Amino acid sequence: MKKTCFLVVFALFLLNSLAYADEPEAQSERKMKPALLVIDIQNEYLPYMSEEDKNFALQMINAAISLFRENNLPIIRVYHTDPQYGPKPDSKAFEFPSSINIKDDDPKIIKNYPSAFKKTDLENVLRDMECNTLFLCGLSAVGCVLATYHGAMDRDFNVFMIKNALMSHNSTYTKMIEDISDTVGYKTLIVMLNYL
Repeated sequence: MKKTCFLVVFALFLLNSLAYADEPEAQSERKMKPALLVIDIQNEYLPYMSEEDKNFALQMINAAISLFRENNLPIIRVYHTDPQYGPKPDSKAFEFPSSINIKDDDPKIIKNYPSAFKKTDLENVLRDMECNTLFLCGLSAVGCVLATYHGAMDRDFNVFMIKNALMSHNSTYTKMIEDISDTVGYKTLIVMLNYL
């Protein structure tokens, strides 16, 4: 009886040890590896955005870009065009305003659907960079940002919108999207990135 009890306890100890032996690797897999998605803040669409949202949101987008650059984290530019109605790639209407601090070597995704994931290489780009957590900013909060948010969740990314870095045609709608989504403020974003 003592031998049986000893063997059972030893077997449980051994199984427990094996389970914890993998824990550091599992923890490293869970470590946040973020990317910033700057969505559709193109000259074509900015005039349709609420002035109440636009001025502060553009400042907050630049602040988020600066924060990601300081931490050497990827920033991905997302552009929307319709093959029939435009705006045409490389036209002034297609581009982001010059006041936005993007760089030519920031990865660029061009989409034809609201979600930046639909029929684009975005997921492959993110997986190649081993990103698992996405922070979204841009426009429209009620359209392409929201569609990309849900597209990211569908693909098992952790995803957050950045509060006050979103725009839509109606500032009340923007606030509603911020309220019903996982949204982080700028100070929270700083804290999150400091723990990488």
